[in-house]
Amino acid sequence: MTAIDTTGLTKRYGETLAVDGLDLSISEGVVYGFLGPNGAGKTTTMRMLTGLTRPTSGTGSVAGVAITDRDALRPHIGYLPEEPPLYEQATAYEQLEYVAGLRDLPAEPTRARIDALLDDLGLTEDAGTRIADYSKGMRQKVAYVQAVLHEPDVVFLDEPTSGLDPRAARTIREMILDLADAGTTVLLSTHILPVVEEVADAVGILYEGRLVAEDAPHVLTQRAETGETQTLEDVFLELTGTESAPDAEASDG
Repeated sequence: MTAIDTTGLTKRYGETLAVDGLDLSISEGVVYGFLGPNGAGKTTTMRMLTGLTRPTSGTGSVAGVAITDRDALRPHIGYLPEEPPLYEQATAYEQLEYVAGLRDLPAEPTRARIDALLDDLGLTEDAGTRIADYSKGMRQKVAYVQAVLHEPDVVFLDEPTSGLDPRAARTIREMILDLADAGTTVLLSTHILPVVEEVADAVGILYEGRLVAEDAPHVLTQRAETGETQTLEDVFLELTGTESAPDAEASDG
């Protein structure tokens, strides 16, 4: 079954064409690496797919629900934006219990799931500390738990390993693979291309609002004319005409 489906998805801001006729068809249980330089339209696309921004034209569905029906879409999706919404004065545990309450999740199993996820990410000892006192990496961990707590059908992750130390980043990568193994579809947008090469089943490269390449990583990196293998970074640079690989700390467009 198709988890994410769009036809001619387009978004204009005045004279600016942010996303230009995007066609996507992403199956259930797939990790889809969504790449592009700054300003390519990745964040705008994710906001449309999560119901936060209405498309100018075209259609789309996520988990079989129209992206224009935000209320019906909400239970099926999890979203970790680049700047996640967290309440600074809450503790991590208070933040997650609050989100669970908003989603009407059952109390006991949800507490057990919160405990397990916090433990996996090494946050158990700091779960009672105010988020205002957290580092960027600790905030990112809480935001990740918040995005997957309700076990959504589709998860949208925008720079999920930003600010994390190598051990925590590896844990997140492993958790992404576990999500896919359980049937969850993951749309992963990141500037850290080796992460995509490691976890993605398929990759789409967006440039100036258009999808300029899409395939499995090992197919994209294979030179048809010579049989030589490139890196995903090489492919990215060739297709987007940029002079250097994306900066992991840069702002997405």
